Amino acid sequence: MNTAKSNSLRSLDYSVGTMETTCDKFHSGAFEVIQPSKRGNRSGMDALLLAAAVSKEAKGVLADLGAGAGVAGFATLNLNENLELLAVEKNNEMADLARQSLLLPGNVSLRERSKIIEHDVTASGVDRLKAGLGPDSVDHVIMNPPYNTDRERPPRDTLKAEAFMMAKGGIDSWFRTAAAITKPGGTMTIIYRTENLGELLACSQGRFGGLEIMPIHSRAGETAKRIIAKGTRASRAPVSILPGFVVHENDGQFTPQADAIFKGESRLAFASKQS
Repeated sequence: MNTAKSNSLRSLDYSVGTMETTCDKFHSGAFEVIQPSKRGNRSGMDALLLAAAVSKEAKGVLADLGAGAGVAGFATLNLNENLELLAVEKNNEMADLARQSLLLPGNVSLRERSKIIEHDVTASGVDRLKAGLGPDSVDHVIMNPPYNTDRERPPRDTLKAEAFMMAKGGIDSWFRTAAAITKPGGTMTIIYRTENLGELLACSQGRFGGLEIMPIHSRAGETAKRIIAKGTRASRAPVSILPGFVVHENDGQFTPQADAIFKGESRLAFASKQS
């Protein structure tokens, strides 16, 4: 679901250095992002669904871990005027695309609320501090980590491999960083593969409680291949499974709910109202 485009997106050829890119409009043209056209990962529906899972009451600083070109973080800012963004991306080419996107005329409102940091999310301790990610320094975290493991063959394109292949140790290092930088009572929201739910639950243990898990179905009646999980730092509340969200009708068109989300007109129905 990453690369498909909704009718709220439009792509134009764009040039950044030697990388072939497009300039893609999101949320019915509310903001635009420069993305690689042939290399690396192009964000789409997953990033917009992740942003739509953040509460409309959210305020303060939001960290987008593994931000890529910045789509999820920028979408969250567009939906939440009381948020500031800390986009954390280790690849300098992708981080530079995010910086270039903020210079576009249509992104003025995002520019003054965004900061891009080049940093490896899996680093710990002193390295995090040097990067400016101090303990209890953000109010919210969103994550769209690599899905694939070393069981699968990595893409030949090294930029795409970084985006799709999880490093050894799995997502525990991502959760470690998220827990370290999020204030008690702050939220963590992640989109991930359903088959890795057990790993997600284990990594949340003792870090983020009150997990709300929403299955994401491509079509009604199909097995959910993605889940979005949302938890609260230091909460002891139990896990809950929410009704699933359906992206497509049987004819391939977006459901009305999905279409509204991709246009930036609606959000996913999570029960929590963390601010």
